[in-house]
Amino acid sequence: MADSAFFCTLSHEGVLAVRGADASKFLQGQLTCNLNYLSDTQASLGARCTQKGRMQSSFRILLEGDGVLLAMATELLEPQLADLKKYAVFSKSKLTDESHAWVRFGVDHGDDALTGLGLALPAETDSVVRNDGLIAIRVSPNRAELWVAVDIADDIKGKLSAVLPERDLNQWLLGQIRAGIGQVMPATRELFIPQMLNLQAVGAVSFKKGCYTGQEIVARMQYLGKLKRRLYRLQLDASELPEPGAQLFSPTHASSIGEVVIAARTEQNIELLAVLQAEAAEGGDIHLGALEGPALQLLDLPYELDRDREIQR
Repeated sequence: MADSAFFCTLSHEGVLAVRGADASKFLQGQLTCNLNYLSDTQASLGARCTQKGRMQSSFRILLEGDGVLLAMATELLEPQLADLKKYAVFSKSKLTDESHAWVRFGVDHGDDALTGLGLALPAETDSVVRNDGLIAIRVSPNRAELWVAVDIADDIKGKLSAVLPERDLNQWLLGQIRAGIGQVMPATRELFIPQMLNLQAVGAVSFKKGCYTGQEIVARMQYLGKLKRRLYRLQLDASELPEPGAQLFSPTHASSIGEVVIAARTEQNIELLAVLQAEAAEGGDIHLGALEGPALQLLDLPYELDRDREIQR
């Protein structure tokens, strides 16, 4: 296995379950992703917006049993459940917090370990394989999530530990940052529209599925608007890890030009994803916390924004 191979427990997220005969039909009118694309072998990223197109949550979604599961930041589960339940009153679907039922592991450069569990996971992002109650999802090149029922989690963790070193969550988040996958956190709830996190570029937004909550705003931005704020990857030479929602500044602007989305430490510095005003980002003079704060340098993302390709989804 690669020297960089490891696994970790994804302790920062919980699992929201929507089950019942109408689960997919109900969520199709609530989420940005197209649930018709989900299958036993295909998962997706997605988001839930307010009527004004601001994201209450972002998540990974997959089919499971008689419904679907959504993994999102733990602190967002309760408010997201409360909001969705208001719309599910006349639907044959039940919404619950199933965080207690699952243990989820991040597996980085560990395909051999997954194969040893009977999970020969394809390389294509969002691919899903299942075996004997285990679910593996390809989340980006060389990275996978492993979903395990809680009653067998200790056994599976032992098998992973036998072939992979265990690392902390920071290493997993660093991989997420380098994959350019933004995420709504409690401090940024209802702050961004999906395109500000580049979610349309990573398959989390469908422009062909029809109406859903916030769809008019999201579609108008894609077809008619000029996106002035979007997700960037940056490097920071500092010792203190910035929190989601931390403000970023530029000397050429009188006020904040953006916010930190997620951040993680490397061996030498800090890498992060942030939503920035495109004009300010192009100037390259960006600082954390104040005009005189630590400077940041722009880094590449592993994908390009392509409106024509994005609207075909």
